[in-house]
Amino acid sequence: MHDTNDLPSDPNVNTPNVARVYDYYLGGKHNAEADREAARKVIGLAPDIPMAALENRAFLQRAARFLVQEAGISQYLDIGPGLPTQGNVHQIVRQYAPRAKVVYADNDPVVFRHGQKLLDGLAGVSIVKEDLRHPDRLLGNPALREMIDFDKPVGLCMTLVLHFVADGDGARDIVSHLVDVLCPGSYVVISHVTSEDRETEALSDITDTYKQASAPLIMRSRAEIARFFDGTDLVSPGLVHLSQWRPSSESYPEGGTRWAYAGVGRKPARSDERADENPENRKGWLA
Repeated sequence: MHDTNDLPSDPNVNTPNVARVYDYYLGGKHNAEADREAARKVIGLAPDIPMAALENRAFLQRAARFLVQEAGISQYLDIGPGLPTQGNVHQIVRQYAPRAKVVYADNDPVVFRHGQKLLDGLAGVSIVKEDLRHPDRLLGNPALREMIDFDKPVGLCMTLVLHFVADGDGARDIVSHLVDVLCPGSYVVISHVTSEDRETEALSDITDTYKQASAPLIMRSRAEIARFFDGTDLVSPGLVHLSQWRPSSESYPEGGTRWAYAGVGRKPARSDERADENPENRKGWLA
């Protein structure tokens, strides 16, 4: 049973909120009737959507373990984390690096308020209310700057968030901007829904549902999603469907759903690009 009393106060409770809709897919209780109605419409068109949501959480958790255990990353920026659930980035990485620093960034007031409540009093972990579509403002946030040292490798996570940024808002330029700021040895974690191998009518109905919510849904092809990794080297196994990225003990029927692609890219050191190697040449982005 769902209880809207678990939600921070939200004046837009009658408008479907994409974070709360996702929470419903995951079986959470931080959603309202408008969110549940929208989610049910989508599930009616694509019954495997809740499985895809679970696959994404599992992918993020595997990627976080890779970053902390194999790559040795000790600071993380997770943009668009959605409403808190179990297995958040800080909960994963701090199992192996108790002093790892994690900053969450989300422009959704519900996510922000709920995140503040969850993280209150937790040293080295915070959430800032910033919009991915304004990367300079995000990167200049004082609380983020206090926590994250961009002269050292960062794990930048953007899972199931870029499909809420339209091409007209400069989605690729935004990601490129963020990658430029990262020093060599940093990693970028991305998952993104795809329009490939889907019935046009069903896709149209799904996107129409999201047009009535707090953010529209922009589905992209694998080739388009791959462009978000420009400036990085994809680590094995490359850009694959969610359940195919370094699967552990999970068992997915027929290889899992095909709703989203996922990958992890590493920013390399390039001797022919001195700006990448000299932190002073990147400070302009952060001024």
